[in-house]
This record gives sequence, structure tokens and C-alpha cells, in this order.
Amino acid sequence: MNDSIYGYDDMGSPLSAAIAERDQRTMDMVRDALRNKQVMLAYQPVVQTLRPDRPAFYEGLVRVLDQTRRVIPAREFIEIAERSETGRILDCLSLELGLEALDRHKDLRLAINMSARSIGYPRWRETLLRGIERDVTIAERLILEITESSAMIMPDLVAVFMSDLQEMGVSFALDDFGAGFTAFRYLKDFYFDMVKIDGEFIRGIATSPDNQVLAQALVSVAKHFDMYTVAEFVETEADARYLSSIGIDCMQGHYFGAATINPAWRTGEARKKAG
Repeated sequence: MNDSIYGYDDMGSPLSAAIAERDQRTMDMVRDALRNKQVMLAYQPVVQTLRPDRPAFYEGLVRVLDQTRRVIPAREFIEIAERSETGRILDCLSLELGLEALDRHKDLRLAINMSARSIGYPRWRETLLRGIERDVTIAERLILEITESSAMIMPDLVAVFMSDLQEMGVSFALDDFGAGFTAFRYLKDFYFDMVKIDGEFIRGIATSPDNQVLAQALVSVAKHFDMYTVAEFVETEADARYLSSIGIDCMQGHYFGAATINPAWRTGEARKKAG
């Protein structure tokens, strides 16, 4: 039987070799960026539905520079990097950069992504505790985002970890809510402060009856557990209007602002120094 006809593959096939080579190139790029300290955060606003004119908080999204100094978004490397210690180091650097921003800007509230795999990584926890100690308000202005798929790897450990940090004032967001199939059985034990509904249910929702039904169901579940809801990947006015009509608390996406490495507060700071 020819496995390729039926969609199967083995480690010695040309396809596997090509995938492995691509992944290796990606890892080499990320390691080079780490070695050369070419890691930064891009900041995207998350707005309150009732006050879309100003951000409720920002999400800090990790970026690296390749050898040509091109900014590479996380979606191009994070899934591969997350499988190894490189992912833990990226989490540490993201957290460190986010904590520095919170320390410099006292009115900033910021969400930082992390993998559940970093919970037991000593450097990550040391970075967090050291950052929180700088300012008593940092913990209450920090939101840690954990993807649904990552949280499901070790749900019991994540629940205990969240409880400990929530006592310090840190908030938690469940990212990509609805993308998996196991979240509902654990949701009552997690006590996330907010859920971010996966963009697959949000894009084009104004004209998609299927997505409307699914999004309404996810909002209903979140409300039942007293969790704030955030709609990701809001890209049009029509989608924003529809999401507002079903009671979404916050929205995030290009319609309200793209992620940028030069957010408004940083450009304002630069102007003050120049003056």
C-alpha cells in the first residue's frame, strides 16, 4: 500500500525531511535572536466594548528579529519553540520585558503570554517574583495569558499555580477559548478572570450564523463562571457591532489597533525626552 495516497507519512519521507528542515531553520533563527538579544514585545490594545475609544489593557506579543532585522511575529515560531527549553527562555524574556514596561508606566495594564510548561521553570518564577517586588501595583496590573491547549496539558498544576498568584493580585486569561474540546470539563476548577474567544469564531461573525451561535454559547459559558469575555481578531465595524450586541466585554483586533513595537506611551515618552 502506498501510504502517501492515504495521507500517511513516515520519518524517512521527503515531506518529513522538509518539515524537519523548516523547523530546524525556525529554531536556529530564534536561538540567534536570543543570543543577540533581538527579542521585543509588540503591544496591541484591548478595548472595553462600552468605551472603545480607550484601551482597557494591552497585550504584549513576543517578536524576534531575524538576520535581516525583519520583525518576526510569534505565530511563525512559537509553536515550534514551545516544545523545547527555547520556549521557556522566550517566556522568561517576554515576562521580563512586560514587567519592565509595567514598572515604567504606572497606569499601564498588560497581558503577557506564557506556556503552562513554564510554571515549573525556576528562571521564569524568579523573574515574576522579582518583578512583582519592584512595585506593589505591578501584580494587580499584570494579566497572564495561557492558551487552552497549554492549560490542558497539566490542568491540576495550572489550577494550583493560578490560585497562588491570584492571591498576590495577578489576573489570568484563558486564550483561544473554544479552540479545544476539553476546556469545559475543567473550567469550573480554573477560575480564570477572563476568556479570550478564539478568532476562528470571531472573523466575519456579523455574516456567519454558525459563528454567531458558537460565540453566543461561549459567552454564555463565560458569564456563568463570572469571567470577562474578550473577542480576538475583530477586524470590521460590522463584527464589532454584532459582538457588542451579544454582550462581549472587551474586543481586540486590527479594527481597534494593530500590534506595534512603538505604542503610544513609548512614542510620547520619546517626544518628552527630545523636548
